[in-house]
Amino acid sequence: MGVPAFFRWLSRKYPSIIVNCVEEKPKECNGVKIPVDTSKPNPNEVEFDNLYLDMNGIIHPCTHPEDKPAPKNEDEMMVAIFEYIDRLFNIVRPRRLLYMAIDGVAPRAKMNQQRSRRFRASKEGMEATIEKQRVREEILSKGGFLPPEEIKERFDSNCITPGTEFMDNLAKCLRYYIADRLNNDPGWKNLTVILSDASAPGEGEHKIMDYIRRQRAQPNHDPNTHHCLCGADADLIMLGLATHEPNFTIIREEFKPNKPKPCGLCNQLGHEVKDCQGLPREKQGEHDQFEESLPASEGEFIYIRLNVLREYLERELTMASLPFTFDIERSIDDWVFMCFFVGNDFLPHLPSLEIREGAIDRLVNIYKNVVHKTGGYLTESGYVNLQRVQMIMLAVGEVEDSIFKKRKDDEESFKRRQKEKRKRMKRDQPAFVPSGILTPQALGARNSHGSQVASNPRQAAYEMRMHNNSSPLTSPNTSFTSDGSPSPGGGIKRKAEDSDSEPEPEDNVRLWESGWKQRYYKNKFDVDAADEKFRRKVVQSYVEGLCWVLRYYYQGCASWKWYYPFHYAPFASDFEGIADMPSDFEKGTRPFKPLEQLMGVFPAASGNFLPPSWRKLMSDPESSIIDFYPEDFAIDLNGKKYAWQGVALLPFVDERRLRAALEEVYPDLTPDETRRNSLGGDVMFVGKHHPLSDFLSELYKTGSTEAVDLPPELCHGIQGKLTLHEEAILPDQIVYSPVPVLRDLTQNTAISINFKDPQFADDYIFKATVLPGARKPATVLKPGDWEKSSNGRQWRPQLGFNRDRRPVHLDQSAFRTLGHVMPRGPGGGPYSNAAPPGNYQGNLYRPMIRGQAQIPKLMSNMRPHDSWRGPTPLFHQPRFDRAAAEPLLPWNRMLQSQNAAFQQNQYQLLGGPGGYPPRRDDRGGRQGYGPGRNYPLPPPSGRYNWN
Repeated sequence: MGVPAFFRWLSRKYPSIIVNCVEEKPKECNGVKIPVDTSKPNPNEVEFDNLYLDMNGIIHPCTHPEDKPAPKNEDEMMVAIFEYIDRLFNIVRPRRLLYMAIDGVAPRAKMNQQRSRRFRASKEGMEATIEKQRVREEILSKGGFLPPEEIKERFDSNCITPGTEFMDNLAKCLRYYIADRLNNDPGWKNLTVILSDASAPGEGEHKIMDYIRRQRAQPNHDPNTHHCLCGADADLIMLGLATHEPNFTIIREEFKPNKPKPCGLCNQLGHEVKDCQGLPREKQGEHDQFEESLPASEGEFIYIRLNVLREYLERELTMASLPFTFDIERSIDDWVFMCFFVGNDFLPHLPSLEIREGAIDRLVNIYKNVVHKTGGYLTESGYVNLQRVQMIMLAVGEVEDSIFKKRKDDEESFKRRQKEKRKRMKRDQPAFVPSGILTPQALGARNSHGSQVASNPRQAAYEMRMHNNSSPLTSPNTSFTSDGSPSPGGGIKRKAEDSDSEPEPEDNVRLWESGWKQRYYKNKFDVDAADEKFRRKVVQSYVEGLCWVLRYYYQGCASWKWYYPFHYAPFASDFEGIADMPSDFEKGTRPFKPLEQLMGVFPAASGNFLPPSWRKLMSDPESSIIDFYPEDFAIDLNGKKYAWQGVALLPFVDERRLRAALEEVYPDLTPDETRRNSLGGDVMFVGKHHPLSDFLSELYKTGSTEAVDLPPELCHGIQGKLTLHEEAILPDQIVYSPVPVLRDLTQNTAISINFKDPQFADDYIFKATVLPGARKPATVLKPGDWEKSSNGRQWRPQLGFNRDRRPVHLDQSAFRTLGHVMPRGPGGGPYSNAAPPGNYQGNLYRPMIRGQAQIPKLMSNMRPHDSWRGPTPLFHQPRFDRAAAEPLLPWNRMLQSQNAAFQQNQYQLLGGPGGYPPRRDDRGGRQGYGPGRNYPLPPPSGRYNWN
C-alpha cells in the first residue's frame, strides 16, 4: 500500500501489537543438516490454522537481495525462494491450509502504479550504470585503483510480472516444491495447499482476501479459524481488519534501516559510488586475516497481532452519547476508510494529509467530533455514505491553510537545527588527524585486530611536528591535501556541496502563502482555479476512487477498467456537494490478458520479455502507440526531497488504442506464448495421508470433465468446485525437477486438482461483521499498556505469544563473574569487569552463595535474547522477593543443561515454582512452554532421535 511510514507510525502508536517470533533452527550432526520437525507444537505458544503467503514479498528479496550477494542464476533464485518458504513454515506451522498467491494481472487502477514503478526502475538502472561507468573512467584516469569490472548479466526485476517466462518457470518450480514437501515433510502431512500462480488474475493479497471472504460465507466455515498472513505491505493490516476475523495475525520480516552497503565499484563499505576515490583497501592484519566482510545474517521476523490492534482501536474509537447504537465493527471499518486519504496504491494522497504529520490522528479526532451530526457511520460492508464523508472532508478543509503554514514552519525549524548541527561538527572536527600507529583509537580498542601496525613511526612523528610548525603560518582559507600538508594552489572557493545550505528544487506552488489553491491547479493541472467544471471533474474522479477502493477491500474488484485519470489529488475543501455524485461502476468488465498487461506497464527497455513483433510496437517510430513509451520523462518532486518520493509524469495508456494495435500482432504468437497469455486458476494439492486424497484419486479414475463440489467434511470445512488438472501431479508418477540441482520425485504420493472458490451473484454483498459463534480472544492489553508509547520508558515487544513469560535475569555477582571471564577484546572496554551502575545500592546486591560453580565463559555465537531493543536497564526490572525464589540455585541446573546460554548484559531467569525454562539457543534447543499446556514438552532433539 502506498502509505510511506504507515507501519512505523502504527507500531509506535500501538506498540503492543508487535511480538517477536521464536524460531527453532535446524541442527547439524556430522556435517549433515537435520531439518526442524514442524509437526511438533509451535514454539511461539500459539497454533495457527491457515498460513497465507503473498509471494511477491518473497520473490523480490530472494531474486535481488539488498543485504547479501545476489543469486548467480535463475536456479539459485528458485532454491532461495524454497528456503524462504521453509523458514516461514517452520515459524508459523499451519495445521490446515497453506495458500500461496502470486500477483496476477492487476486491475487497471493498479496498473498505473505498476507502470510508474517499472519505468522508474528502468530509468534509475540506466542512470546508475552510466554514473558507475563515468566514475570508473575518472578514477582510472587519475591513477586510482579499482578491482576488475565483473561481466555479468544484470537481473531485470521487471520480469517479476505476469506473462513472462520467469513467472511461468516459477509456477512450475513451486508445483514441484509443494509435491516434494507433501511427500517428505511430516509437518505437511495433513495440510491442504492451494497455489494461485501469476496466471490467475488479481493481486496476491486480494486473491487471499477473496478466498477468506467467500469461505466465511459458507455454512461449514469455522468462525474461530486462526489466520496468519505473510507480507510486508501496509495494506495487509487494513485487509486483515476488513475480514472481521477475531484471530488474524500478520508475520513480516523486521525492517532494520541503515544497513551498510558496499560501493558498487570498489566493494568497500562507508561510501557510495559517486564518492568513490579508488583507494586500495587497507590490509587488516599482517595477512589480511581480519578482512571485514558484509555480514549475510538472516533477518528476524515479527508478528503483528490484529486482535490487539482491535483492542487499541476499540478504546480509541469508543464514543459516548451517540444518537445511534455504537458498533465497534462499523467504527473499525470507518477507521480503515479514513486511512485511504493518506495514500494507497490507487489514489494519490490529499495535499493536506501527511502520515508523518499525524494525519490519521487528525482525521480520527474530526470523525469523533462530527459523527454526532452525521447520524451514522461512514461506511457499511464496503459501501460509502458520501453525505457523511462530505462533512468530514469539509471539516478538514477548514484547517487546510493552518496545516500548510505549520508544515512550512516545521521545515524551517528542521533546517535551522541541521545547520547548527553541521556547524558544531565542523567546529569540533580536528584540522589534522595523524595516520598509522598514531591514529586515535577508541578507548579499550588499542589491542584490537583492527589497529594499525607501525610502518614508519619516525616519519609519522616528523609529519606531526611539521604540521604543528606550519599551521600558525597558514591562512584560514588554506586548503590541505589528504596527508595534512597545505595544497600548493592556496585557498580555493568553497564548493556548493560543502556549504551550510543544500540546494533545493524550486517550489512554485508555495502552499504556505495565500493564493495556494490557484497556484496548485495552475501548476499541477494547467488549468485556472476558477474553472469550476474541471475541479468538479477531479473531485468526482477522486470520490469514485474512494468508493472503488473500499469496495475492492470488502467485496472484491468492482470494475477491472476503472482508474483515476490524474496524477494529483484535489484539496479537502473541494469536497463540497459530493453527496449527489454517482458511485456505480460498469459491470461485467474483464481483466487484461498477461501479455496485454506487459504492454501497458513495461518500458521499451524491458521489451525483451515480449514477443518480437509486440516489442517492435514499443520502439518503432511509426508505431501507433509509440507515445505510450517515452524514453525520458519528468519527475515532479511535489514538495518532497528525493526523486523516489516524487510523481512520475507518464502518459496514461488508452485501452482502446492499445487493444487496436495488438490485434495486428496477435497472429504472431507462438503456442507457448499463447499459453502464457491465457488466464488460469488455482490448483489444490494434498498428500496421501490427507482425507481428501482418495476422493481425488477416484475423480481422476472416472475422468469426469464436469465440476464437482469439494466435500467440506474431508477438507477442514473448505468448499468450492473441483475440476481435473491437465498437468496434474498424480500418485505413482515421477515428478521431474525443473531445477537441475534438485532430485526428481520418483515415489510421489501427492495429488493436485483445479480448485475454484464458491461463486456468488454479482449483486451479493459480503457482510462485514463478526460471524456467529466466534469467540472473542482473551484481552491482552492491561491498564499500563496504554501509556507505554508516551511515558518515556524504553519499551520492548514480548517474545512469543505468552505474555506471562518472565524475563530472564542475572544476579549481580554473575555480572562481575562474567566480567572476569570475558575476553579483553573490542567491545569489552577497560571497565568490562565492573558491575552495572547502581548495583550496590540498597538491597539490590546479593552475594554469591558459597561453593557455587564458576559461570562458564560467554559463548560468542549466541543470538541476542531480544533483537528489537537493547536490554532493559536494571532500574526498570521488577524486584524479586528473596523469600519467593531462591537466588542462585537454578544456575546449578542450567549448567547441566545442553541449552545453557549466558548473555552479556542480559538478565537470566530466577527459578521458583512458577518459573519458565530459558529460551533455546541457535543450535536448536526447544522453546519452553508455560504451565497449563495441553501437550507435553517436546524432546530437545529435532526430527530424528539420536539415542
